[in-house]
Amino acid sequence: MPAGVRLVQKVSSTRVFARIAPHVVPAMDRAVHRLTRGRVLLSAQMLPGVVLTVPGARSGQPRTTPLACMPQRGEGGRDGWILVGSNFGRPGHPAWTANLLAHPEAAVINWKGRDIPVRARLLSGEERAGVWEAALRFWPPYAAYQARIDREIRLFRLDPLEGCDGPV
Repeated sequence: MPAGVRLVQKVSSTRVFARIAPHVVPAMDRAVHRLTRGRVLLSAQMLPGVVLTVPGARSGQPRTTPLACMPQRGEGGRDGWILVGSNFGRPGHPAWTANLLAHPEAAVINWKGRDIPVRARLLSGEERAGVWEAALRFWPPYAAYQARIDREIRLFRLDPLEGCDGPV
């Protein structure tokens, strides 16, 4: 693993990062994504990323959030994405997780400049445990985030709707 990645992992595990990052990282990601017409997601230079658009749980208005993701091979060889609702290790669940719970089949992700309609599923039980282990290997700071909070971090699997392609 490159030294730069280890440094970013160490910094992102801190409480200071958890206080600052939610205000800075998404705003920068949205701006760069918009300016490049969906071709670049700044945080995706470190981790794969998507831009999630889903109706708000209460308002029903479209809510757009840049997120790190973990591309994953699903059942039957179908590809999808894992989203980790870590909220940078802050106490509450991120709002986008409530939006996915309320509207699991109304989500669209922008993946590498392509809009893909997806179905979201909250993971639980053994399936969640297996994906959580994979997520910790993928981005070890998730362990520090979980250790700081009382809630269980939500994990979602996003699968492309019929006729749509998964990760390329």
